[in-house]
Amino acid sequence: MQLKVLFFGIVRDIVGENSIDLNVSTDISVVNMQQILKKKYSELTDIENYAIAVNEEYVSDEYKLNDNDVVAIIPPVSGG
Repeated sequence: MQLKVLFFGIVRDIVGENSIDLNVSTDISVVNMQQILKKKYSELTDIENYAIAVNEEYVSDEYKLNDNDVVAIIPPVSGG
């Protein structure tokens, strides 16, 4: 199964890319994908605290991903 993963903010800085194509097994949830990304990019220690959007809609950790989904990893935003 192929996913397009988009990175924003500090996540983009950690990964060093705006996006990647990720090949994963079928029947994978958002939390499983987070674990895969954490293994691949060890500096993503807080990935569980980031918002996840699939095909431009926010989803929960239990959401099941599908082939060709576009997944956005969005860290918390702060400002003043």
